[in-house]
Amino acid sequence: MLRQVQHEREVANFAVEAVDLVKDFAETRAVDGVNLAVPSGSIYGLLGPNGAGKTTTLRILIGIIDPSSGVRRVLGRERPLDAAREVGYLPEERGLYPAMHARDAIAFMGALRGLPLAEGRRRADALLAEHKLGDWAKKPIRTLSKGMAQTVQLLGTIIHKPRLIVLDEPFAGLDAINQARLEELIRREARAGATIIFSTHVIAHAERLCERVAIIAKGKVAFDGGVDEARSQLRPIVRLRTRASDGAWLAAIPPGARREGDEYVFELPEGGPEPFLKALIDGGAGIETLAIERPGLHDAFVAIAGNAAAAEMGQDKPQ
Repeated sequence: MLRQVQHEREVANFAVEAVDLVKDFAETRAVDGVNLAVPSGSIYGLLGPNGAGKTTTLRILIGIIDPSSGVRRVLGRERPLDAAREVGYLPEERGLYPAMHARDAIAFMGALRGLPLAEGRRRADALLAEHKLGDWAKKPIRTLSKGMAQTVQLLGTIIHKPRLIVLDEPFAGLDAINQARLEELIRREARAGATIIFSTHVIAHAERLCERVAIIAKGKVAFDGGVDEARSQLRPIVRLRTRASDGAWLAAIPPGARREGDEYVFELPEGGPEPFLKALIDGGAGIETLAIERPGLHDAFVAIAGNAAAAEMGQDKPQ
């Protein structure tokens, strides 16, 4: 009995779990032994280049397709489709009926998840007004800009107040203003208690939004953990400018240091900043500027997945 209670508590802590997921399409293995655990109430990112297996993984998790092998659990259900009415899903391929009014499109998406049409229309009016689209409630979808149409589809994804929101490349094709609006909507839904999973090939979105990320490359999970944990894979970076150009202090500079203008740039030596700083002062460096920078998620991604994966995303590490 005690083991059962403990298991139930562990299940309650995760909105989505996957163990050894594999998906083969003919001779191609799109998903290769994926293990994930998405904490309830978190914003969780699947980060990787196009073709890495992100979309296939999401579709397996919510039951659109079945894995070739492996198991998954969604909101405590062994069969993901049993939780369908508590899930909101925005696919990578956007699709709205062009002639349908924005208000009715949102209500219709809610009806597909069991929300009465009249209640869906009421909620749609409130959401459209909140996002300053109230004047477009009775306008056909075909008259909306791409950003507005995507906002309408996203509102339809959350109209039934899902506990789990799954977004596949939600920022694709949006300008900076609409990206910022989408980021705020994601944060708001998380504050309200929803669990958010989104896939992206843009590292900046994951770094700004996510508490945890899974880095996926070639169908495998190369890393799954907190954003801070990913950054901690690398040592902090030191940027140093000195008045002296020679002296005993140079022994404190690691062999791999590079010069960027008047600065030395290198990883913080073992032992931390105190011994290093003492060596500079005692050696007569004459410190003008000293900055210790925490590595970003971009650097962590390159360290974990490699330059090739970053290059596939168009975000290879600057030289």
